[in-house]
Amino acid sequence: MTEQTLSAQAARTYELDRRHIFHSWSAQAALTPMVVTRAEGSYIWDGHGSRLLDFSSQLVNTNLGHQHPRVVEAIVEQARRLATVAPQHANDQRGEAARLIAERTPGELDRVFFTNGGADANEHAVRMARLVTDRPKVLTRYRSYHGGTETAINLTGDPRRWPNDNGTAGIVHFFGPYLYRSHFHAETEEQECRRALDHLTQVIEFEGPSTIAAILLEAIPGTAGILIPPPGYLAGVRDLCDRYGIVLIADEVMTGFGRTGGWFVTADEGVVPDLLTFAKGVNSGYVPLGGVAISPRIAGHFAERPYPGGLTYSGHPLACAAAVAAISAMADEGVVDNARTIGAEVIGPELSKLAARHPSVGEVRGRGVFWAVELVSDQRKRTPVAPVGGGSPIMSKVMATSKKLGMLPFVNSNRIHLVPPCTVTETEVREGLAILDTVLDHVDGLVTSTRF
Repeated sequence: MTEQTLSAQAARTYELDRRHIFHSWSAQAALTPMVVTRAEGSYIWDGHGSRLLDFSSQLVNTNLGHQHPRVVEAIVEQARRLATVAPQHANDQRGEAARLIAERTPGELDRVFFTNGGADANEHAVRMARLVTDRPKVLTRYRSYHGGTETAINLTGDPRRWPNDNGTAGIVHFFGPYLYRSHFHAETEEQECRRALDHLTQVIEFEGPSTIAAILLEAIPGTAGILIPPPGYLAGVRDLCDRYGIVLIADEVMTGFGRTGGWFVTADEGVVPDLLTFAKGVNSGYVPLGGVAISPRIAGHFAERPYPGGLTYSGHPLACAAAVAAISAMADEGVVDNARTIGAEVIGPELSKLAARHPSVGEVRGRGVFWAVELVSDQRKRTPVAPVGGGSPIMSKVMATSKKLGMLPFVNSNRIHLVPPCTVTETEVREGLAILDTVLDHVDGLVTSTRF
């Protein structure tokens, strides 16, 4: 296909998008979406034929990279044999996907309710918790994201909730640990952990334990900043739930299936939630799929009582075939180990060097292939270059410069998130970090020129 033909096709794609597509989280008039024509491994190609290193994993979901041949072939083969089937019927791919997931979740989370994605997984987990406990309230963190549907957006703690917040959804937010911007005036991780748990205890007691169905936590808050919990925090929340008869729901939609260098954060931390939600990396997003892994206690409640919920595409055979192939490929090819090694031996050390060299970097933090670089205009005051949930000219420059130099990062508020596929190579990581180094040179200059 000639360059002229490709350019004409990209122009047509852009024209149709702007004429007919209504984009999420956006004011429609000002949009200029990038056309993506193809992808492979850790790279995508735009409508101009330029190759970009995908350090966003799109929306932190292509854990196996783009166009993994085993997953693509599994989808094609399943489509030939059984493209779709209603969820009341058993199909082999749904059962096998559930088995593979249950083998990797912590504890005895052996039952799986499949959904179309992470938001409806959280919706159903909350519904289950409320039905089991006969309590109305759910506690979630500020600085969190749990999805865009009605319940899930109210569960969310970041400012995207505000336009949709009806104030009557039975959601109560609390502050979680975040030592760099501590709400508890802590100076050490141990202090931050203890004071955050004391705060949560007070919220529970003042809200009334008998009114609280669940505490829903991202195992590591992702979109909100990749906020690594201090040692003991997740276990402390588990203890509080046990003390007050509250259901613990772990949202591992973004962290699951290799992203942090383990199958699940809760498993690595030795914490067993009552419900665990997943999506994204379960099949690298090749076909929409999410779900809830369910403990015996919760599943047992519905042994004789019907569960009042379902989806037309629950356990869709194409999505589940993709999950079977993706999980099997990750296990066979050492993908989870690769993510852990790349994070510990390359990304972490190299980001620490960049942080020491660039005055615009306030903090770097992460695990596996799940990292955030927090940008500030003043390191001493820790002044963010963009507000929570908002943008700024500096962050717009970050994105534009990164793309111009050949890298697509994930940008939110005052942070650059570096979240490449779990299959990323050391060479590709170093390529991306070299681009980041140049981007930070630009940010340093912008920060210096805007100081008073």
